[in-house]
Amino acid sequence: MARGKIQIKRIENQTNRQVTYSKRRNGLFKKAHELTVLCDAKVSIIMLSSTHKLHEYISPSTTTKQLVDQYQKALGVDLWNSHYEKMQEQLKKLKDVNRNLRREIRQRMGESLNDLSYDGLGILIEEVDNSLRSIRERKFKVIGNQIETHKKKLRNVEEIHRNLLLEMDDRQEDPHYGLVDNGGGGGDYNSLLGFPRVLALRLQPTHPNHLHSGGGSDLTTFALLE
Repeated sequence: MARGKIQIKRIENQTNRQVTYSKRRNGLFKKAHELTVLCDAKVSIIMLSSTHKLHEYISPSTTTKQLVDQYQKALGVDLWNSHYEKMQEQLKKLKDVNRNLRREIRQRMGESLNDLSYDGLGILIEEVDNSLRSIRERKFKVIGNQIETHKKKLRNVEEIHRNLLLEMDDRQEDPHYGLVDNGGGGGDYNSLLGFPRVLALRLQPTHPNHLHSGGGSDLTTFALLE
């Protein structure tokens, strides 16, 4: 059965594209190996997939560098020198950028100002003012956040205080649990705030014969500690 022709164009489906790449890559590597064995040729293939994965075939008993050196010798070119020159140019550009940044930093520190013209000084002043404005805005934002945090903590403390007051009022109204102040303060909650005081717990007897004439009292006192 004859195979139909495949239109040579980019495969849009990613899965199909990866499958086709894998199959054809293996086919190329197989052909390269056959050339190496049958014809004693030196073959090197470097491939990068659409997912940036590197695949390479190199003939046995040789290296990519050896093949590149032979390629340069055959063409009379020096790829390494041209690459080195490009790296040197890139390094020079990076050094210039680094030198300019260092000079700008020194100028913002009040140094190296002699090289600036009047217009340059004006631009520097404007940039410093903008930087200070940004710093102040950030500072005020941090202070505002701290104030909000303290307010939340204060509201929590006030809520706890109100709950304690309600709990103390409920206990005062409970006939089985009372507060007595022997310090002459009137027995209310506010008088208890002036420490040291004595807190008395009045408990109802659970047995009718528990209290007798001249016997014990139903009033038990505990000293409040600060």
